[in-house]
Formats: sequence, C-alpha cells, structure tokens
Amino acid sequence: MNFLKRKWKLLSFLSCIALVVGLAAVWMIGSGLCAACPKVIGDLPADLHGETVEFKSGSGAKLRGWFISGQKSRGAVILMHGVRGNRTGMLGRARFLNAAGHSVLLFDFQAHGESEGQRITFGFLESKDAAAAVEFVRTKLPGEKIAVLGASLGGAAALLADPPLKVDGLILEMVYPTIRQAVSDRLAMKLGPLGRIFTPLLTLQLKLRIDCGPEDLRPIEKVRDLKIPKFFIAGTEDRHTTFSEAQELFQAAAEPKQFWAVEGAGHIDLHGFSQAIYEQRVLEFVATVLK
Repeated sequence: MNFLKRKWKLLSFLSCIALVVGLAAVWMIGSGLCAACPKVIGDLPADLHGETVEFKSGSGAKLRGWFISGQKSRGAVILMHGVRGNRTGMLGRARFLNAAGHSVLLFDFQAHGESEGQRITFGFLESKDAAAAVEFVRTKLPGEKIAVLGASLGGAAALLADPPLKVDGLILEMVYPTIRQAVSDRLAMKLGPLGRIFTPLLTLQLKLRIDCGPEDLRPIEKVRDLKIPKFFIAGTEDRHTTFSEAQELFQAAAEPKQFWAVEGAGHIDLHGFSQAIYEQRVLEFVATVLK
C-alpha cells in the first residue's frame, strides 16, 4: 500500500513538472511569435525612382517606407507585407505596378523593418498602420483612386481596419479567417495534428501580450460587409492558411469578389511562384478598380 502511495505521489509530482515545463514552452513560443522583427532596410533600389517617407500611425508607431510616383490619374497601390517580413518583400510587385503607371507605397508595419513598435500583433495594431498608410496616400495624391494589396498579415490588417479602409479595391493573399485557425495550423505544422490541442494555450496569451482577444482577430467577420471589389489569391498547398480556410474566407465575403487558386503554391511569395500569370491577373484587377 505504501509503495502504491509513493508511486502515486511520484507520478503526481512528475505530472506537475511536465505541466510546468509545457506551459513554459508554450509561453516561450508565444514570446517568439510576438517578438518584434526590426531590420535595417536602407535606400530604395536604384532602378526604382521614389523617396523614403515616414508617417505616424494610430498604433503609436512611426512608420517608414518608400513612395514611388506614377502617372497622373492612374491611381495608387499600397503594398502590405506579411508577418516577420518588411517592405523589401514587396519590391517585385512594386516594379510591375509602377511600370504600368501606378503610384506605389511600400512600408514596414509596426515592429517590422525600420518602423517603430514593441511587438507583432497579428493584425490588431497593424490595422491602424494600414489606415495610416491609406491616409498618407490620400494626402499625397488627392482625388486619386487607391487599391491595397496585402499578403498574409498585410491582408488581415487591411480587413481588420475599423472603420473600414476607404479604398477602391482589395487584393488579399493567403489571409487567415480567424486567429484560432492560424495558430492551430502552425501548431499542427510544428507538432503534428495533435499539436492543435495547444491552441487555447496560445490564444489565451493574446490579452496579456497585445491587449486584444481572439474575438478581435477575425477577418472573416469583417469581410462580410465590405462592398468594394475584392480579389482573393491562395496557394493550393498552403499549410499556414489552408486552402479550405482561404475558400471559407472567400465564401463569407460580400460581392463583388473573385478567387484565384495558385496550383502547387504554399505560403510563399505568390508573385515569385507564378510571376507572369500573377502580374497579368493583378494588373487586370487593378486596372478595373482604379480606372
């Protein structure tokens, strides 16, 4: 009997240790996901003729970027990068859009690149950056039409803006429907399907880390009411935002809308993956909304 008691106590002790270690590990994962991603960017590449710009965001951060002028009355496209990226990841898109005559703004979200900011917030504060970018372009190009192209975090930030962005069209690449799904997908990638059971342990950290909850990070709720033209792009092999989740977001969206499935693409630079078709389809959409 005493042996069984000692064995039970030992198992209980080991279970408590395992729980503490597990919670600490999940907390560290959360710390890594939210950690700022600063990087010295430097000057605009010589083949692009523009200027370095700064503007203040409602997120509290001063944002840095590049503005490239286009032809009068051709409108502007604001490029919004993905999580842990920066404006340089959008240079390829800036080149073909500007070559078509459009003005282009590329900028670093708060806590990314050369912009200020303490932590990544998965679209919560970044949505305020998106609104500030639109206001900057409106001041720079009064009367011109504006489209936004957002990849992953960039698309989520564009959708989460409150009030909705005053733009004429949205291109949304690989955008998560809800933060719970985004976290669950990433845990499954790292730990296998059973990793999804840890999703609540990460989403519960949101309030402590970035002062918002999972209910504040649901682009799928916002997209239902946006009546402007929307172009959704998703890779069929994406594991960060699964293809079925991309379809779910598209189905929830109000008209007008269109969807392009990029066969064989994962959660990558879709422009680089299918450059010629990507440029053709994006330019067709942009020409329609900025005409």
